[in-house]
Amino acid sequence: MPARDKYHNAVIQALSADGWIITHDPLYLGYGGKDLYVDLGAERTAIAAERDGEKIAVEIKSFLNPSIIRDLQEAVGQYDIYRSVLLELESERLLYLAVPKRVYESLFTEKFGQLILNRIQIRLIVFDEQLLRIVKWIS
Repeated sequence: MPARDKYHNAVIQALSADGWIITHDPLYLGYGGKDLYVDLGAERTAIAAERDGEKIAVEIKSFLNPSIIRDLQEAVGQYDIYRSVLLELESERLLYLAVPKRVYESLFTEKFGQLILNRIQIRLIVFDEQLLRIVKWIS
């Protein structure tokens, strides 16, 4: 299994505070003889009886390396692979990339970051690593 991200526990606490139940830590995806592990799987049961419960998979990235672009390249590649496999195995589960607020503010609010989010259609969870709270969901 892969090493946990620096903010793994912070994201678990932030999701829990937002009403999510962590169901998988990590979420195993086996496909075509390959073993993949998304950091977390979570569910939120529906409040209204007519809605199904929501299911998500969350890949956590810290962006701690000297090159934020290199970190983005790795994150996007991993995100695309996981999204492809999830569509085959659990199409009802939506994939999110969880990033610290500082990364969102320094990368994803700028023109370049917006281009990547929109073209690749990345869903983001922005979390405050100190308050242990989710500050923004971007679908």
